[in-house]
Amino acid sequence: MKRVLKLLYPGLGLKRWILVILLGLAFFIFGTAVLLNTKIIGYLMILAQNTSQIFFNRPFSWLTAVVFMAGGVVLVIVGSRRFLQSILFGYMPGHPNRVLEILYQQRRLKQGPKIVAIGGGTGLSVLLRGLKQYTSNLTAVVTVTDDGGSSGRLRGELGILPPGDARNCLVALADTEILMEELFDYRFTKGDLKGHSLGNLLLAAMTDIVGDFEKAIQEVSRVLAIRGQVYPSTLSHVTLRAHMADDSWVDGETDIVMHEAGIKRLFLNPRRVVAVPRVLKVIEEADAVIIGPGSLYTSIIPNLLVKGIAQAIHQTKAPVFYVCNIMTQQGETDKFTVADHLKIINMYTEVPIIDYVVANSQEISTRAASRYRKQGAHLVKLDEEVLREMGVSLVSDDLLDETNLVRHHSDKLARTLIKEIFRANNIVDRFKLINAILGQAVFGNK
Repeated sequence: MKRVLKLLYPGLGLKRWILVILLGLAFFIFGTAVLLNTKIIGYLMILAQNTSQIFFNRPFSWLTAVVFMAGGVVLVIVGSRRFLQSILFGYMPGHPNRVLEILYQQRRLKQGPKIVAIGGGTGLSVLLRGLKQYTSNLTAVVTVTDDGGSSGRLRGELGILPPGDARNCLVALADTEILMEELFDYRFTKGDLKGHSLGNLLLAAMTDIVGDFEKAIQEVSRVLAIRGQVYPSTLSHVTLRAHMADDSWVDGETDIVMHEAGIKRLFLNPRRVVAVPRVLKVIEEADAVIIGPGSLYTSIIPNLLVKGIAQAIHQTKAPVFYVCNIMTQQGETDKFTVADHLKIINMYTEVPIIDYVVANSQEISTRAASRYRKQGAHLVKLDEEVLREMGVSLVSDDLLDETNLVRHHSDKLARTLIKEIFRANNIVDRFKLINAILGQAVFGNK
């Protein structure tokens, strides 16, 4: 019964064709009754004759009955075809028992808010996994400065942009079987391919085929049937360069992170690289822009240093959220508070671009705290008064997902952000958010 009721949920495009089918059946039955002069619906016959006399100044004839029958047949055929098309439109291989859920994804999620998420690493993918339950109008903007691991090797050997962060986002937004996600995340453990991710290799191969990294991402997006789109922040081959606290200069993301001294100032090399035009466009049209979570110096700042992105965020009418990391990172954000993270962002953007800071308020377990302390990491402290003085609103909530690692819980984070986006937008835009929230409540897995 519950599944049947889902057919009546707004936006699926089914109720109208059910109504057409029922109307067609009514016309056909009515015409047949008139033609056969049956007394089964005698009162209806009297009503029809009186109505015909009033509007057409003649009794209900056999010809009119035939027209009604023919019209009924046409309505049933049209309604049935369109009803089946609506069902089949949402049907995809591998989901034989989830047709209604897929219809929801195809129709309802397209009506969700337009959200741009900017960052990189695993933090951004955690955010996207939660947000894709509310909207398919998602755009992930990822950094391209990674020079370590599989991405770094492919970058050095093939001369392509590092695919790792893009791959993480593609898998996070995928609407495919778990096996497909595992396939893209599969990492070889021996041979010449040891350490390489299959998803990275596929992106590298597609880049070689189509000749463009941005187009390669879009083509792989079709394979994974992702809910949204993924773009690199720039198509330029760029690396990181840092002036360290000990006055030394270090090149490359990996070496910067491994350096013992803290980061005094971060640069792109070359310094002036332009953003992908589409990225600037989606920021302008967004209902919300979310920066983070992710490593402050290696996932967040590199995107903001790309020419045009910080300015586009500053000029957008959408509310801008910064999702602060839960734990500090050794060598990057030692002893940082939430406000310290924001101060660094403001230093690189020159003008304040953040409206809301989203931070975790839940304490981590003693065991986890001890484990992270040995790694030189600590829980990021909230300093609400300082944030208020900086002119931003603090949104603190239990966002914790404490398993083997301490990280954001994708569902908790998405729910908190959707609620805050609702409050931050105007009345008209709130209808889209109500639509997304109600849709998640009806079709969600929770």
